[in-house]
Amino acid sequence: MSKFELLPAVDIKDGRSVRPKQGSVVEGTTYGSPVECALDFQKAGAKWLHLVDIDAAYGVGSNSKLLIDVIDSVDMKVELSGGICDDQSLLKALATNCDRIVLSTVALDDLPWSCGVVKKYGEKVAVSLDVKDGALAARGGKSQGGDVIAAVKQLSDAGCAHFIVTDVSKDGSLLGPNFELLERLCAHTPVPIIASGGISSLNDLERLLSMQSIGVTGAIVGKALYEGSFTLAAALDLINS
Repeated sequence: MSKFELLPAVDIKDGRSVRPKQGSVVEGTTYGSPVECALDFQKAGAKWLHLVDIDAAYGVGSNSKLLIDVIDSVDMKVELSGGICDDQSLLKALATNCDRIVLSTVALDDLPWSCGVVKKYGEKVAVSLDVKDGALAARGGKSQGGDVIAAVKQLSDAGCAHFIVTDVSKDGSLLGPNFELLERLCAHTPVPIIASGGISSLNDLERLLSMQSIGVTGAIVGKALYEGSFTLAAALDLINS
């Protein structure tokens, strides 16, 4: 069984670190310098960082220079996300020194293109599955209600290396992950799943750890760390115990 990975999140909007709530940029709370946040996570022992350009995700701007500053400032593996949905954004993301890029749920509007990317780049690529009420619900996208199970099956067949699953209604809510959604998707794919959205306690992480046997191999944690619900050190101790 592969090691369970914990990925603290740094989401960037207008040059500052934020945590959106339920996919809403407007309700996001600001937490200061993205570089300082990333370095704090590194100091606490994180091995991975989940780095998101919120402006790019919503198609309202770009923090590309700051993303590179964060990547170059840390000695962690970096997973880069935010608006990666076409050739231009893909090549721009690949040109950074990040270890993995995340195709946005918007990219799944063109499943043949997304499948081609995962076939070509393998472990370098993860696919984001933003879900609301059981269907794909791309943040920043115009289409709603895509069939998440059909997308999972096609991307799995194409050789997708990782899925990142977020119940958008849980994101930033501190109400706990959607465990039922994770279980349902795990039943339809052998591809490792990283859980995202709603993690509020060490008990949530403990339950996610218990789901390794069905395919949950990691968790992205944001607001719970920023709001002091638990420390990154305590979470890493739990995972490594």
